[in-house]
Amino acid sequence: MSPWWSIGPCREQAARTLTRRAARRTIRTAMETYDYIVVGAGSAGAAVANRLSANPGNKVLLLEAGLADNPWTRVPVGYARLLTNPAANWLYSAEPEPSTNGRRLAVPRGKLLGGSSAINGQAFVRGQAQDFDTWAQMGNYGWSYDDVLPFFKRMESYRDGGDDKFRGREGPIIVHNPDPGPVLGKIIEAAGQVGIRHNPDYNGAQQDGIAMSQANIARGRRQSTAVCYLAPIRQRTNLRIQTEALTQAVLLEGTRCTGVRYAVGGVSREAKAAREVVICAGAVNSPALLELSGIGQPERLQALGITVRQALPGVGENLRDHYAPRTRWRIGKKGITFNDRGRGLALVGQVARYLLQQPSLLNSVGAPLRAFVKSREGLEAPDLLLGWVPMLTEPGPKGPRISVASGMTCYAHPMRPESKGRIHITSAEPGKPPSIHFNFLSAEIDAVLTVKAIRIARSIMTAPALRDWQVTEIGPGPDLQTDDEILEWVRRVGETTYHPVGTCKMGSDPMAVVDPELRVHGIAGLRVADASIMPTLTSGNTNAPSIMIGEKAADMVLKAAA
Repeated sequence: MSPWWSIGPCREQAARTLTRRAARRTIRTAMETYDYIVVGAGSAGAAVANRLSANPGNKVLLLEAGLADNPWTRVPVGYARLLTNPAANWLYSAEPEPSTNGRRLAVPRGKLLGGSSAINGQAFVRGQAQDFDTWAQMGNYGWSYDDVLPFFKRMESYRDGGDDKFRGREGPIIVHNPDPGPVLGKIIEAAGQVGIRHNPDYNGAQQDGIAMSQANIARGRRQSTAVCYLAPIRQRTNLRIQTEALTQAVLLEGTRCTGVRYAVGGVSREAKAAREVVICAGAVNSPALLELSGIGQPERLQALGITVRQALPGVGENLRDHYAPRTRWRIGKKGITFNDRGRGLALVGQVARYLLQQPSLLNSVGAPLRAFVKSREGLEAPDLLLGWVPMLTEPGPKGPRISVASGMTCYAHPMRPESKGRIHITSAEPGKPPSIHFNFLSAEIDAVLTVKAIRIARSIMTAPALRDWQVTEIGPGPDLQTDDEILEWVRRVGETTYHPVGTCKMGSDPMAVVDPELRVHGIAGLRVADASIMPTLTSGNTNAPSIMIGEKAADMVLKAAA
């Protein structure tokens, strides 16, 4: 029998009733006022929401465009499934360029609670002291290494040694050092033979050297900001976490931000912020949201029919990322790489070890070994990064798949590239993918250092310690020896390492978007706090610095309200 509300007049009356109820819900939501609204529940946003809502007197709304969770995010190697999964990933792509041989590079960005910290390779790298001292020397007072170190310490729980001067012990994110084992220990030995020392703590006093990747993995599970910053506080009555909420624009009254407009299930809503709105949508989506709100380059906005509310030419500019070719090596000796342990009965064994919380390829960090090296003598700090994955992959119809051959991959790239690109919206419609131009290798120094990084990778993989592995170079290949030949190969195969930053850069120059307090220039009550504010790229992976930015931003906001 049909339900009562589906029959004739009853159906019409029920529809009118449901419409009135929906209207009342929309009005009630639109009239809601919070002290703070945080847009984006990723690496930085989760930290901001946690710290702001720690005071029960602060009413906080946290908006996330993606889902609350995905089962693959819990398994460390689940990132391989998430990099091409539209349920957890924005799946952006960059425009074809000469530096990529006309290819469209994938630009994955997390789209769920935890943001990119929920889909990344879990390497925990702060960067060098020089990175942050450089920011301060550019006029960003309060961002020197001494200024940011307390926030790095506050956010971590590191129990694998290190100096208390540099390491935190009681923070929300568990960080640990994996055991290198005999395989990766051999590469550490090979690096020592070419003059690269072992460094047990690259997040300590000095970065240079080779080491196992410190990882935000605990008990075999990923430690994303969703796990570490949000899960423990879901019961706070002064914090509302709204997932599947696409923020469409920030609301402005004159030159003051008063709230946001967002959509859930296609229904637009508005929320007011009595104090501040903090945008933590990431290096791709934060500049896009500013542009959708009328903040950016006037001629670009006007061409899209968007009313200009604040002219800021730097919005979407200064994009930087690590452009990294993956050198590839075939290993003749069996039983060494994941290619030998990731198939058939061997894989069953790895699953069993994972379930027993023992070392397994399933709970491995994306690149478990890395080296921070100098391109030449006389440098104060390393300028190149090499990272090893004990596995070969091949292209597949649904993305990379494990190769039948045994082998190893080593990516190699400069850490502080000078090439700059841009990200801009192409439509006034929220949610449309922006245009991403990396402009890789446009700065000559980046091309020079990329070749040097590849040559250093070659020297390590051909060192005497690895002779019994029967190593054969298959990419670039022994036939490619000149700089020009190597660079042409880089253009054919290079990829990003998924570290976009800089598109809402911090500073006081004409192209700066936020000031050192992360306040958007010319707009009161609005800040940006994520990787987009970095004026330069940090030396290594960007997840840890992004969380630090969230921690520091929360302190700034709370001090402003005191």
